[in-house]
Amino acid sequence: MKSVKEIFASCADFESRRIDYGLDENLHIQICWLDGIVSGGDLGEDILRPLTQSSRAGEPIAEEQCMERIMSGAVYSYSVKKRSKLDDVISDLTHGHCALIFEGINQALCFEVRSSQTRSINEPTLEKSLKGAKDSFVETLRVNTALVRRRICSPKLKLIQSSVGRKSNTTVAIMFLDGVAAPDTVEELARRLDALDIDALLSTGALEDYIVDAPNSPFPQLIHTERPDRFAMHLADGRVGLLVDGLPVGLLLPVTFAEFMKVTSDSNTNFLVSSFLTVLRYFALLMGLFLPAAYVAIAMYHQEMIPTKMLLSIIEAKQNVPFSTAMEIIGMLIAFMLLQEASLRLPNPIGDTVSIIGALIVGQSAVEAQIVSPIAIIVVAAAGIACYTLPSQDMGAAVRLVQMSMLIAAIAAGLFGMAVLSCLFLLLLADMDSFGVNYTAPVTGKQPWGLARLLVQLPKPMRKYRDALLRTPDRRRQK
Repeated sequence: MKSVKEIFASCADFESRRIDYGLDENLHIQICWLDGIVSGGDLGEDILRPLTQSSRAGEPIAEEQCMERIMSGAVYSYSVKKRSKLDDVISDLTHGHCALIFEGINQALCFEVRSSQTRSINEPTLEKSLKGAKDSFVETLRVNTALVRRRICSPKLKLIQSSVGRKSNTTVAIMFLDGVAAPDTVEELARRLDALDIDALLSTGALEDYIVDAPNSPFPQLIHTERPDRFAMHLADGRVGLLVDGLPVGLLLPVTFAEFMKVTSDSNTNFLVSSFLTVLRYFALLMGLFLPAAYVAIAMYHQEMIPTKMLLSIIEAKQNVPFSTAMEIIGMLIAFMLLQEASLRLPNPIGDTVSIIGALIVGQSAVEAQIVSPIAIIVVAAAGIACYTLPSQDMGAAVRLVQMSMLIAAIAAGLFGMAVLSCLFLLLLADMDSFGVNYTAPVTGKQPWGLARLLVQLPKPMRKYRDALLRTPDRRRQK
């Protein structure tokens, strides 16, 4: 007990108490816990009260027999762990357990009395649900695993739990369907988690950069979701999930570029509607990537491509503007990004006000003052709206980065610069892998009808097999 007190020295929330087992003055037990992360009511009713009742304790016995009797049901706690190592006791205390320490035999019993004061399950805020479930992940790991098990009620849903972080000891859980997920993917993920040697795991970024195949790439390589139903759908498809205690988000792998263009509501709509929306998202992706750069390249180097009436309209709108076309678009894109960051960082009422002021008042005033041309605002606004249609915010951020790079290439070399940079980015994407799956699949590789599979959603009765890219042992989804 002295070692435990020394480790938790200067910890005001560390509590310890000596009790007499069965009120027998000759048999003492030290009990300790961390206040705030344990439930005081459960600790008193389930642990302390049974231990001090002489009717349950029985005749005076030795410490070994006392431990066996407690493990056999002398207390009411549903979870008990027998510990003989000090590190295990410390880990249990920091994860919401109380420890009964038997100093005479240098052993301890740890009971889980974790506090239930956690955030309640609410509707998802980032991923809107139209026809699907209305619950979302919370910051408690065991609640999140329970939300997934409610949807996949099978013993084949496996859970491998480990701890990451030398200082934080954050609990992470790997979830997968046995016989559906590729075993080598599960083993590789577990190996990468065990190889992590960091002080603390307190954010998804601290984990993602260490386990993905291409950490230097701006494109996302893990699916982030706050919806348990989407998480379960991907597990059923053959992917491997990762949940982190303290983070209200689930991570899924392996992943391809095409997965970031899909939304959960596609599975709840007609296949024709979902196919049309998928094509629309890819059109928005191309618009967000190339529209500002194409306008600058054509206006600066290829004016002959513009119809005569449109060219005259652009010349008339720009004749009193003091800045070049390139400076206009760059300035408007930077202003658009600043407005977006301001609306995200400020509280909701203030953020909405800033967006309205920036979009309406400042934009209209800039046009009337002839600082920028109306066509520049139209181009930047159309490209910004196109980026907002992307389902993944991480993919939208990567697209905006490529958009700015494409604009610089267009300023430097026109359409030729755009073509060269597009080839470089395609090579970058084709060279990326995600746990053995090519990032640009099914377009690349030996998959038949790759482009059609990318854009067209088949009717559900025709989706009899899981994706071969995931290397699932059980490929058949339905009869």
